[in-house]
Amino acid sequence: PFLRVNNGYVEVVYQPDDQLVAQQRADQQASRVTMVNLPKDLANISFNDYDQQFPGRLPAFEAAIDLTTQLIQRTQSADYVKGLYLCGPFGIGKTYLLGAIANNLAQHNIVSTLVHFPTFAVQMKQAINDHQVWQRLEELEKTPVLMIDDIGADSLSPWVRDEILGVILQYRMQERLTTCFTSNLTMAELETYLSQTNQGIDATKSARIMERIRFLATEYQMTGPNLRQGATD
Repeated sequence: PFLRVNNGYVEVVYQPDDQLVAQQRADQQASRVTMVNLPKDLANISFNDYDQQFPGRLPAFEAAIDLTTQLIQRTQSADYVKGLYLCGPFGIGKTYLLGAIANNLAQHNIVSTLVHFPTFAVQMKQAINDHQVWQRLEELEKTPVLMIDDIGADSLSPWVRDEILGVILQYRMQERLTTCFTSNLTMAELETYLSQTNQGIDATKSARIMERIRFLATEYQMTGPNLRQGATD
């Protein structure tokens, strides 16, 4: 605090110290990233922490840097920036890379949402009883940058595939909103996976979903050792 004279009166003026300013800045940055059913430690990672020693991970890393740069530098929100589809085995660093993108964007006032899709799908079924399906759906539809993690990890009902995933992707394709994905499956494998339901094979609806995903994201296959020990996939 310091003293200041105002109209003949002495006032005590308080200024935030550097530590408080830094904390306020960190809180503001964190508020720009919404993580749904994902580890909290994703909020603390950056591109500088990404292990670049494995060649099979570098193309995806470079694409993530390029995507982030495009989103930061675009002159109008209407400018479409195509997202990434990161695929590869467990522990390769797919989710980690999305977290780094989100945190970097937050530093430049860009809002994003990361969602673990298998868990979200279960919650959406439960939300039917609470009449909150459309509210939660709208949140993912309209977020400026959406990152769908672990798509294809669990079996999807036709309802989740068509009325949840399909609706989200259709809206984002129409509005040209940046969307990223991670999966253990390639796009070709995901198309087969999406066609399989408890009612049989439905290749037509699967192809429809994949048409939207291919419009929204470019595929990058990641290879290398499992680095999951003590880290995020």
